[in-house]
Amino acid sequence: MKTISVIVPTYNEEENVGLMYEALKKIFTEELKNYQYEFLFIDNKSQDNTRKILREICKKDKQVKAIFNSQNFGQFNSPYYGLTQTSGDCSIMLACDFQEPVEMIPKFVKSWEQGNKIVIGIKSKSKENKMMYFCRSVYYKLIKKFSEVEQIEHFTGFGLYDKAFIEVLRNLEDPEPYLRGIVAELGFERDEISYEQPKRERGKSSNNFYRLYDAAMLGITSYTKVGLRFATFLGFLLAFLSVVVAIIYLILKLCMWNQFEAGIAPLIIGVFLLGGIQLFFIGLLGEYILSINERVKHRPLVVVEEKINFEKEK
Repeated sequence: MKTISVIVPTYNEEENVGLMYEALKKIFTEELKNYQYEFLFIDNKSQDNTRKILREICKKDKQVKAIFNSQNFGQFNSPYYGLTQTSGDCSIMLACDFQEPVEMIPKFVKSWEQGNKIVIGIKSKSKENKMMYFCRSVYYKLIKKFSEVEQIEHFTGFGLYDKAFIEVLRNLEDPEPYLRGIVAELGFERDEISYEQPKRERGKSSNNFYRLYDAAMLGITSYTKVGLRFATFLGFLLAFLSVVVAIIYLILKLCMWNQFEAGIAPLIIGVFLLGGIQLFFIGLLGEYILSINERVKHRPLVVVEEKINFEKEK
C-alpha cells in the first residue's frame, strides 16, 4: 500500500490546525482509503497554542508527526525543510489556513497515479483583496517575462511532489530555497490543476508588506538579471547624455562667453537627477548582494527544537 505524506507548515494557527487535521483525516478515510497517510506539521515558532494542539493530535494519532523549529526561519525555509523530512511515496504541501483547498488532494493523487511526478495547484481565481490579486498577477507576469527560467504564474508551492523530486530537493545545497522557481527549473514534467482561492475564515495572516516584499525580491534576485542589466544600460545611457550635455554647454560658453550664462540650474538638476538614479540602483545592487550573502553563509535551513513521532535514529 502506497503512503502519501502531507506537509502542513504552521505559524500561529491555533484556530485552524485542529480543523486541518480533521479535514485531512476525512479525505483519507473517505476518498483515499487505499493509501496510508503521514501528516507532518512543521511549526515555525508559533506564539499561541498551536504547539499544544499539535502535541495532543500527535499523542492520539501516531501517523501524525510534528517538527518544532527553535526560531521562525521564514516562509520558505521551513516548508522546504519539511518536504525533505517526509517518507511517503509522494508528498503534498498545503497551507494551514484553508486557502489552499483540502478537496484538491484526491485530484492531485489521481493525476500522480496517471504518471505525473509533480502536480501543482494554480490560482485561477481568488476571493482575496482584488488589488492584492492584481498586484500578484503583475509581479508574476514581470518575473516570467524577464526570467531566463520558465516561471509559473500564481503558484505558491501548493501541490504534490513524487519522492523522486523530493530526493532532488534533499540533495540541493541552497540556504535560501525558492521552491516555486526550483519546480520550474529542476522539476519533472508537471500537471497543473486550477482552483479558486477562498477567503481566510479563521485566524490572521502572518503576511505583511515586508514578508511579501521579501518573497518578491527572493524570486527576482534568484531567477532574473533584469535589475542589473537595466541598471547597466540606463547607466550607460545617462552617462552618454551627461557627456553630450557637458560638451554642448562647453561649446556654447566658448562661443558666447559674455552673452551666454550657463547658470547653476542645469548643474543642480543634473546632480540631483543622477544622484537619485544612482541611489536607486545602489539599493537594487544591495538586494542582489544580500541574496549572495545569505547563500554563502552555509547556514542550515532550520534548527529543530523537537520532533514528535519520528522513529529514533539508529
